[in-house]
Amino acid sequence: MPSSQAEEKQAPVEESEPGLENKAWSCLVFYLCFYGFMAQMRPGESFITPYLLGNFTKEQVTNEIMPVLTYSYLVVLVPIFLITDYLRYKPVLLLQGLSYVCVWLLLLFGRSVLHMQLMEAFYSVTMASRIAYSSYIFSLVCPARYQRMASYSRAAVLLGVFTSSVLGQLLVTVGRVSFTVLNYISLGFLIFSLGLALFLKHPKRSLFFNRSTHVRGALPYELDQMHPSVGHLEPQGKMGRLLRSCRESFLVRMLHEVGTSLQLPQLYLWCLWWIFNSAGYYLIVYYVHILWNVVYPTIDRTRVYNGAADAASTLLGAIMSFAAGFLKIRWALWSKLVIAAVTAVQAGLIFLLYNTQNIWICYAAFMVFRGAYQFLVPIATFRIASSMCKELCALVFGINTFLATVLKTCITLVVSDKRGLFLDVRSQFRVYFAYFLVLTVVYFLGGLLDVLRHIRQSCHQPLPMVQELQSPSEEKAVHMLSVQDGDLGDLQLSILPLPTEDGVEDSLGPTGAKAKA
Repeated sequence: MPSSQAEEKQAPVEESEPGLENKAWSCLVFYLCFYGFMAQMRPGESFITPYLLGNFTKEQVTNEIMPVLTYSYLVVLVPIFLITDYLRYKPVLLLQGLSYVCVWLLLLFGRSVLHMQLMEAFYSVTMASRIAYSSYIFSLVCPARYQRMASYSRAAVLLGVFTSSVLGQLLVTVGRVSFTVLNYISLGFLIFSLGLALFLKHPKRSLFFNRSTHVRGALPYELDQMHPSVGHLEPQGKMGRLLRSCRESFLVRMLHEVGTSLQLPQLYLWCLWWIFNSAGYYLIVYYVHILWNVVYPTIDRTRVYNGAADAASTLLGAIMSFAAGFLKIRWALWSKLVIAAVTAVQAGLIFLLYNTQNIWICYAAFMVFRGAYQFLVPIATFRIASSMCKELCALVFGINTFLATVLKTCITLVVSDKRGLFLDVRSQFRVYFAYFLVLTVVYFLGGLLDVLRHIRQSCHQPLPMVQELQSPSEEKAVHMLSVQDGDLGDLQLSILPLPTEDGVEDSLGPTGAKAKA
């Protein structure tokens, strides 16, 4: 009897815990998503370029102000990537909010080219800090809720971008609000979102520097399998201990595993796509608003529809990203041809952009161009992420973004900067067209060779269906096992398929950035 009474008393306590946990989870999700939505509320962002062109010449905006964004982004990207993890996200979110406030203060009160260049430098800090939000949300929830949290936060960000663009367009076209007043409204939203960031929970763990472990110095489960020091004869003495500690350090083990993973053809291909195509994509995004002003140089601000174009392209990009999750093909065989086809479409759209005199065709071409890129982003993210653990995945995405930024900086220095070719915006788009055309030819030739190689091999030894549907991580597992046993056929049946769902956040990559200028 006493034991049964004790069980009856304990039962309500056990039942109440899931309810409290679900309530806390719901509050956390709501606040994070509300913050993500409000952080995107910058209705004046789509009209920054017309605002600048009203105070500066096209040459100053194109060749002196805009290049600073690319240069400063390259400088701040790696430091912010590291301090984001070291400071556990929240301080970087506050830095991002403060930087946005500085951007709009300089827009409103700056009067010289130097002020606008400083504005671009602060804007580059906000771009580099975008990784903090996507990483922050995963540090507060358990792994079982990663997929749902990624879905909710991604939806909140896209909804914020869409709402901001629509609101800006309505205020300009219907409300006949000036660009200056629109910037004051954006500043008000940014100050409010900065206040929201102050009340964000400060997580106790992060991915690299503040890993949550039971034993001090222990590594996460995914990295416990890395043993780069095995098979090496260690020198004795202090030098030997130093070399051993360096070789067994967390970062060295991660870099060693990344180098091993890049031997997979599919992983190598999608990393190259991320570097080369994202560099070209963001060059188009940065300068397309200037091109629109050249095509349609109206002085009536109510007839500027940049906000509507940004809203429509954001919506189309979200639809294309969603549709990419349902594309089921043999990626090991058709990846290069799919990339070639999408890149060819983008090249044709760039050709249309700089040749047409119709602003509506320009708007439509940019929308499709942006949608084509967003279509491949979740595919590339899944193909890369399914090949390695989350620590290595974050490092690879960081390396890809950095290399893409280096390439983008080199192109900007040669094409746009006054110390380089000093080209006008139409001539720049001709260079970008040639860039995408070269990428198309390279991808197509690579894909054609893959198909011919597959046809030649299939005449002698057709591939079984299990192998055809393998993801990059499965290819890696098969390769490692075949090296050990020398018998691939006996091991294929033991490999479990990975779930075909991406659910990936764009902010690791550059997919969520808006077209600012």
